[in-house]
Amino acid sequence: MTDPISRRNFLASSALATGALAAGAVSAATPSPHPRPRHPGPNEQITLGFIGTGGMGRGLINTFKRFDDVRIAAVCDVYEPHALEAVSTSGGNPDVYDDFRRVIDREDIDAVVIATPDHWHAIPSILACQADKDVYCEKPLAWSIGEGSLVAKASEKHQRVTQMGNLIHATDNYHRIAEIVQSGCLGKITKARVWMARDGKSDFLGTPENGTPPAGCNYDMWLGPAPERPFNPNRFTFNWRFFWDYGGGFLSDFVCHLVDPVLWGMKAKAPEFIVASGGRYALDDNGETPDTLEVIYRFPTDWQLIWSLQTSAPHGFRGRSSGIEFVGTKGTLHGHYNDYVIIPNPGEEIVEPEPTLPRSPGHHREWLNKIKSRELCSCNFRYGHELTAVGHLGNIALRTQEALQWDSGAERFTNSEEANGHLFRNEYRKPWDLPKV
Repeated sequence: MTDPISRRNFLASSALATGALAAGAVSAATPSPHPRPRHPGPNEQITLGFIGTGGMGRGLINTFKRFDDVRIAAVCDVYEPHALEAVSTSGGNPDVYDDFRRVIDREDIDAVVIATPDHWHAIPSILACQADKDVYCEKPLAWSIGEGSLVAKASEKHQRVTQMGNLIHATDNYHRIAEIVQSGCLGKITKARVWMARDGKSDFLGTPENGTPPAGCNYDMWLGPAPERPFNPNRFTFNWRFFWDYGGGFLSDFVCHLVDPVLWGMKAKAPEFIVASGGRYALDDNGETPDTLEVIYRFPTDWQLIWSLQTSAPHGFRGRSSGIEFVGTKGTLHGHYNDYVIIPNPGEEIVEPEPTLPRSPGHHREWLNKIKSRELCSCNFRYGHELTAVGHLGNIALRTQEALQWDSGAERFTNSEEANGHLFRNEYRKPWDLPKV
């Protein structure tokens, strides 16, 4: 993990990146010109670069390194211990960087895997698409609705093979729930509910004092486009998701998992009305995002979705810490990641449909296969944007305390300019800005 060769590579690449930035060699918003790469053939290796190698990033390295047709050429993280641990995890000798643009600039890399905090999803994803790299990006797709829209547009404009890291989507159980709902055997669906019930103990952050970034951390690069803030341990690894500068709390973190079978099963794209209420009521710490939240979404075809989050509820809800429910005129389906049960209404007999949806070879294998075939992935960035936006809409309704009308075609709120102000970050910290798409 602390191999001196890997450490030398990391320090050399850091010095190279610093020199390039000082000379203005690479714009923060415009990638270097790239010739369109040759796509790997069916029997050829795919060369990957990893951007963000914390816990999730190293988990993805562990997953992808098991495929015989994958070569890991580069890893990148602004925190040196994470970058060097990624080298050890890879089982090889990838080059090490602390500036993601050095990875994107490499012509030998076919595709990149992005597992940074949410506020660092959009810029690398767009630049990678513009550099003709295929992209796997962890969920949620982007920090805001506006960013997600640009990421999806960039992937389509440059014809990239993309997959958002929503791996439960590939399971047989989620396919089965979606095709049951689509079949109509539950009758007309009038309500869907997804919920999370937390014990509260594991979510308590405390109130540590501001301090100095740990050794080996390029904190300025970690902040990137987010506002300048003093370093606080709770704003750093993992807990960053509970601060509005970098994430959107449990709603942004889990919407892609829990709401996925709802949009999929209902063949829905976006709600038209959103109202929310909640706050950080149970936890007395320095976190910002809600620990208690109810969001109601009304969809155009006369049904609604309810998101429920409750902290200090170790007993769960309906006996489960999280779950999914569809209420139909003939019966109700309760489900979760790995199972489901159907409860018929009195006097109703529900016959489950035959399988209709093609199954996935696995979320990560699917992306690799599609890189070679140049076909659309099931969690491509357009779908990822639609799914992620549901979470952002709920958070915007909470933060504005308004009942919002949403025009999904225009991607604008029709009744609130304050809400429209949340579609993008008010100001991107220099020298960072969103690339033009």
